[in-house]
Amino acid sequence: MRKLRYHIVDVFTDRAFGGNPLAVFTNGRGIREELMQSIAKELNLSETTFVLSPEDPGNDYRVRIFTPAVELPMAGHPTVGTAFILAREHMVDLAEVETTIKLEEGVGTIPVNIKFKEGAPDHIWMQQLLPTFGPRFEDMGVIAEMLSLPVDAIDTNLPVEVVSCGVSFLYVALKDLKSLRAVKFRLDASEKILRDLGVVGVFLFTKETELKGSSVHSRMFAPAFGVFEDPATGGASGPVGCYLVRHGVFPHAQTEFTSEQGIEMGRPSIIKIIVDHEAGEITRVRVGGQCRFMGEGYLEVE
Repeated sequence: MRKLRYHIVDVFTDRAFGGNPLAVFTNGRGIREELMQSIAKELNLSETTFVLSPEDPGNDYRVRIFTPAVELPMAGHPTVGTAFILAREHMVDLAEVETTIKLEEGVGTIPVNIKFKEGAPDHIWMQQLLPTFGPRFEDMGVIAEMLSLPVDAIDTNLPVEVVSCGVSFLYVALKDLKSLRAVKFRLDASEKILRDLGVVGVFLFTKETELKGSSVHSRMFAPAFGVFEDPATGGASGPVGCYLVRHGVFPHAQTEFTSEQGIEMGRPSIIKIIVDHEAGEITRVRVGGQCRFMGEGYLEVE
């Protein structure tokens, strides 16, 4: 039997049992793809990552990311959490203040900045791909049915739109916190919408927030990928920042946002977003936050 050691880290939080839990296998060499998928299903977290040697020697590591159902080409909380574990395990060059590493994922090379405090990794920032804005969905009645809400709960001043910074999500703005809390996501009503639009999940947000300093209160549903609701979705947070900038949801000069997520699940998460833009064009997208190490263990496999 082979022992495969893993680490558990809560991502986008500074406290235990908050944020989004992640399993990181720092030695993914020799693990078959089918076994990686089975392990992710066994652990049943939103994502599990496997660290491998890079294909390009100019990069630091290759990272493969699996939900319980599928492999993803990129994801936010797995990237941030994996970088945290790599730093904590001294698998990257440590620094007094900060260091930047390059991780290979399915969408290409992802630069990740690790800021240190008292010799330990503190804030982790990943750079995401520049956004692409996809089709808009015009039938608000169908969206309302999917969310089990009345149509007037949807903020129709903003479009229901597909946005991607590597992975596509459908973005829906709701009018208030009460409506967002009341969502009962319907699998039967969502399947055709998600399939036809080619998106991973549905990201809901409102400008009304619970926590001081937050810009938006968010929820994300991705049932087709084995994640009914996600407590913190970094891969969807970069695009929501781009959406906020493109549609002028906040003052035009604003480039930094904070998304609170996971509160309805009892796993409060704080995700920082920075969207640099110039002359109406988005030039860089970064997503970051803190992590809390939770423990480690191993699996025995043949």
